[in-house]
Amino acid sequence: MRIALATCSALPDLDPDDVPLAAALERRGAEVQVAVWDDPAVLWGGFDLVVIRSTWDYAQRRGEFVAWAHRVSQMTRLSNPFPVIRWNTDKHYLAELEAAGVPVVPTMWLEPELHLSGRALHTRFPAGGDFVIKPAVSAGSLDTGRYTAMNASSRGLAIQHAKRLLGDERTVMIQRYLNSVDTEGEHAHVFISGEYSHSILKAALLDGPDVAVEGTYRPERISPISPDADEIEVARTVVRTARRLLTEASDGVPVESDPFLYARVDLVHDDEDRPVLMELEMVEPSLFFGYGDGALDRFADAVIARAGGRSASL
Repeated sequence: MRIALATCSALPDLDPDDVPLAAALERRGAEVQVAVWDDPAVLWGGFDLVVIRSTWDYAQRRGEFVAWAHRVSQMTRLSNPFPVIRWNTDKHYLAELEAAGVPVVPTMWLEPELHLSGRALHTRFPAGGDFVIKPAVSAGSLDTGRYTAMNASSRGLAIQHAKRLLGDERTVMIQRYLNSVDTEGEHAHVFISGEYSHSILKAALLDGPDVAVEGTYRPERISPISPDADEIEVARTVVRTARRLLTEASDGVPVESDPFLYARVDLVHDDEDRPVLMELEMVEPSLFFGYGDGALDRFADAVIARAGGRSASL
C-alpha cells in the first residue's frame, strides 16, 4: 500500500514529532512518501491514503487548502476526511459545539462586514482581566496576542491588532484569558481512531501582544500528564459531539465509516475549575507521539488499517 504524509514547504521532511511515523509505517509494509500539499507535481490519486500532518501554512491560504483537500478526497481516501477539514479549519466550529452543549472558553466574534471603528472595538473588549485576540482561521498560535483590559496602552495595541485582522477580511475572536492557563497550563488529550490515547501539558504560551514569529508556529513547552477520568470524559464528549454535528450536516451520512483517525482536544479550567474547550484540533495537530507510551504504534496501526480498507481495531 502507498501512503502519503502531507506537509508544508516550510517542513518538507515533516515536523520532528512526525518523522518517526514514516519509519513505523514502512515497518508495517507500506510505501511512504512525504509530500508538500501544494506541490503540483504530486500525484495524489496514486496513494491508497493521504494523511494530513504538518500542513501548518494553511491558515494564510485556507481557500486553496480546502479546495486541495476536496480534490484529494475525490481521488483517494483522505484522513481526516474532507468534511472535517472544511469544518475544522475555521474556528467558528467552536460556536457550533457550544450551541450543542459543549463548555467552551467564553468567546466574542467580530466579523469583517461590520466595519467596526476603533471606538466600537473598545466597547466590545472585556472591562477587566486579560483577554486574547486571534483570527478564526489560524494555526500555531500565529497572529495571536494577550492584552490587559485595564491598561490603556495594552488596550490600544489590542485595537490595532483587531483592526489589522478585520482589515484583512479575517474574523476576530476575543476570548477571556483564564488564569488556569498560567497556573495549570493547557491539557491536550489525543484520540486515535476514536479511542483515548494519551495527554500532554502545554505551558502558557502568550505573555503579551501579537508579535512577528519566525516559522510556522510558536515553540511550545510540553510535558506528559495523567489527567483525571472526568476530564477525559469531557474530551470524549467533545469528539462525539463533533462527529454528531458533522453527520447531521451530511444528512445523516457518517463522515467516514471509522471514527476520526485523529483528534486532539485542548482543555483549560475555568474560574470554577471546570474543564472547558479551548480548541478541537482535527486537521493537522501535533500528536506528541513521544509523550505517550505506545502512541506511535497505535497511530501507525490505525493508518495502516485505513490504507488497507479495514476498520481499525478499537
